[in-house]
Amino acid sequence: MAVTAEQVTEALKAVVDPNTGKDFVSARAIKGVQVQGDQVRFSVELGYPAKSQHEPVRAMLDAAVRAIPGVASTDISVSSRVVAHAVQHGVKLLPGVRNIIAVASGKGGVGKSTTAVNLALALSAEGARVGILDADIYGPSQPQMLGIHDAKPESVDGKTMEPLEALGLQAMSIGFLVDVETPMVWRGPMATQALNQLLKETNWQDLDYLIVDMPPGTGDIQLTLSQTVPLTGAVIVTTPQDIALLDARKGLKMFEKVGVPILGIVENMSMHVCSNCGHEEPIFGTGGGEKMCADYGVPFLGALPLDIRIRQEVDAGQPTVVAEPEGGIAARYKAIARKVAVKIAERQKDMTHKFPSIKIENN
Repeated sequence: MAVTAEQVTEALKAVVDPNTGKDFVSARAIKGVQVQGDQVRFSVELGYPAKSQHEPVRAMLDAAVRAIPGVASTDISVSSRVVAHAVQHGVKLLPGVRNIIAVASGKGGVGKSTTAVNLALALSAEGARVGILDADIYGPSQPQMLGIHDAKPESVDGKTMEPLEALGLQAMSIGFLVDVETPMVWRGPMATQALNQLLKETNWQDLDYLIVDMPPGTGDIQLTLSQTVPLTGAVIVTTPQDIALLDARKGLKMFEKVGVPILGIVENMSMHVCSNCGHEEPIFGTGGGEKMCADYGVPFLGALPLDIRIRQEVDAGQPTVVAEPEGGIAARYKAIARKVAVKIAERQKDMTHKFPSIKIENN
């Protein structure tokens, strides 16, 4: 009895994507099922970057199809395509950028910038085109973390700037434009204006994701950014202790008030790992991030250890994801990045480009 495309589709409905928890058929990831004799051919298009997952996904689908009587071989291609998703009402998308992710914390010192750069590098490692904007005007840290010390952004037209490139990322920071020891003694409106220029006057090149390393706190600059930057979503970074969680809750509520969805919470410095014996100790407490997620109904993206290697590598301009790409800590960053990308892929797509522009002229 000849195999039919309907049989193949039915078999694929039983295969669940481990990253999304949904089967590939209902997720509309299966494209162009063809049956030629005893061979089955189709493609899979994931809505999130997952280069490391392509072969495992292909193997899962191959096994399901080969279990159909009469199928001798398969030709399955797996790819990823990231599209633009909805942002706050009334805010236009940024040219050259499909999705913008704010990485924020209610207070400083929780490892937000380190988390932001490693998430950006993890998304890049999975095949996405990624940029990072250092939005901390008063204390920019991304130049050091990316190992960019003397380069300055160029301007081709005298009006806009070209982003610098490092470790496969497009990057922009006030730290590229001023001396490293020069304090930015600016009032809030000046800092906000400078930040808007860095964001909107940079020629971002065809980015799937722009990671915005937000300044700590919930003041005027953070609020203005949340209202005027087309954010697809926000990631909150906290540590387990109560003091950090108090401020992280304020950051979460700020994004909620301006209509920016919370993609999830990352608990940094969750567990201290002794560099001599490997003993693990929760010196900042346990379960704080997960409890906050339960309180607000948002996803817990994962926990990261307090490990000396993370600090050493980021200080050297080689963050963990590139310094030890096959290591256990890099695997944690990549798992968190994949969850963020999946949460974005599940959001409503941006359709503003589908509508024609209407011009009214007096004849």
